[in-house]
Amino acid sequence: MGRTRDVAGGGRAVEVPVERVPGWFTRFGDRHRGVTHTSLSAGSVVCTATDGATASVVVPFPPLAVVGERDGLEVGPLLDHLAVSRRVGLVLVRLGGHSLGIAEPGRVLVSRTDRHLVHGRSAAGGWSQQRFARRREGQARHALEAAARDIAEVLVPRVGELDAVVLGGDRQSLDVLRADRGLAPVFDLAIDRVLDVPEPRRTVLEDAVERAFALEIVVRDRP
Repeated sequence: MGRTRDVAGGGRAVEVPVERVPGWFTRFGDRHRGVTHTSLSAGSVVCTATDGATASVVVPFPPLAVVGERDGLEVGPLLDHLAVSRRVGLVLVRLGGHSLGIAEPGRVLVSRTDRHLVHGRSAAGGWSQQRFARRREGQARHALEAAARDIAEVLVPRVGELDAVVLGGDRQSLDVLRADRGLAPVFDLAIDRVLDVPEPRRTVLEDAVERAFALEIVVRDRP
């Protein structure tokens, strides 16, 4: 069973490994009394079922080469698009740790992982709490500076090899790194989806590689 999350406006998003995409759409049609038509555009694919339910996809690594309206279930152009070999960069960051690398489906080509101590928040009050907060801020800044250096060393020189960059972890930490102009070539390639990951480690990076190449399908039932 793929990861599922609720989406704004109602519905759910399901992560589906590429090899399971054909079967997933077949089962979608079976559950909803068939698919009446498929809409293919450069950036999205939407299948509408007989009962009004929809299954929509934001095309990864756009554009989709074949576009137009099709009767019934027609995701062949999407499957052909997914079969093309891609290479992505990954940046996973949480306060105190990061893991990043370059990957192709099923394998990590190069990676770097590091951890830095960042204390949790203190419940104490007064000057003690203020001193603790300053120390924590310094630790957090040091951790993000280390992440920025690794991104600059590992990903920036290879950005021309990448089809996209997939981010994961803490959005606030990622936003701090995104503001670093020296890292702009990497973050300019970042897709909109941010993976929810635990503390970044090499094993977490390997799991993120599988998710980076998975298709996210948004299902909405009839209004």
